Amino acid sequence: MNSKDYTAKSTKNTEIKSLLNEALFILEQLGIPLEKQTTRRLERLGMAFLAVANLKNSQDWKNVQKTSQNHALRTREIIKFWNTYFDENISESSYDDIRRKDLKLLVLSGIVIASATNPNAARNDGTRAFALNPDYAIVIETFGTQKWDYELSKILKNTKTLKTELSESRSLNLVPIIFPSGKILELSPGKHNELQKAIIELFLPRYGYGAEVLYIGDTADKFLHLEQDKLKELKFFEISHGELPDIIAYSHTKNWLYLIEAVNSSGVISPVRLLNLKRLTNNCQAELIFVTAFLDKKTFRKFVSDIAWETEVWIAESPDHLIHFDGEKFCNSY
Repeated sequence: MNSKDYTAKSTKNTEIKSLLNEALFILEQLGIPLEKQTTRRLERLGMAFLAVANLKNSQDWKNVQKTSQNHALRTREIIKFWNTYFDENISESSYDDIRRKDLKLLVLSGIVIASATNPNAARNDGTRAFALNPDYAIVIETFGTQKWDYELSKILKNTKTLKTELSESRSLNLVPIIFPSGKILELSPGKHNELQKAIIELFLPRYGYGAEVLYIGDTADKFLHLEQDKLKELKFFEISHGELPDIIAYSHTKNWLYLIEAVNSSGVISPVRLLNLKRLTNNCQAELIFVTAFLDKKTFRKFVSDIAWETEVWIAESPDHLIHFDGEKFCNSY
């Protein structure tokens, strides 16, 4: 039923790895997001689930309902379960990691019930015990049988999974940006990306002369949008370089390459930064426009003394105006 090996890099013995793979398969099917987790994090997640369900080997799935009834473990007892059955040697002093990390997704999803024996216990109360949700036990005990697909589909039909909830939350919080070309991308939330959105949607239409966005990064994806071939054609420096500005845009009409820094808390085009960018772009075939952008005047005032001459400043709250630090290009054009 499960051909995926979640613990390929695990050093545990074959029997434990097999049981962990079964546990992780079940959790993934029940909507626990497992992507981007390290092998060790997956091991601990699987072991936390198995301990709460009172599972010690692959033959125990059919008895989950019965064996998990009246079975509730405190975090120190979960550690003892791991050390006894899963070849671990974890100190009891690590009990808080069990609650904060290893059980977190299981409790959020509703698969595991926190404070099963004491509903009024505080979050950091050491007497809190964790137990398998009886509704999920009904499904889990059918794993490996012909009833599994039916019971799984039944609970998923009536339950919004954690993976779905997290995905919806991320989608609601994303910052959509519309390129001059009409292309739409979504950035992770935050002041910095709100400013990047303003640069693309407000600055470039006003001052970009039809500029095409060649690069924009995001905290979640450094190369969210990259026109590598065009940058190579312009003989721009190696894009993997750590000195990349936040946004790069190119105007074919003017043969201008805009190097734009979106500044919320740091990163203005200072004299040192300007010199470094000029050296890196020494072979560039386009004329360079250096722009430092801010969301508001209050932020601009914090950094005004650090900004280099021969650069431009744009403030999103006053989008129709530029501040020229001896920047002649725009002054001669308007």
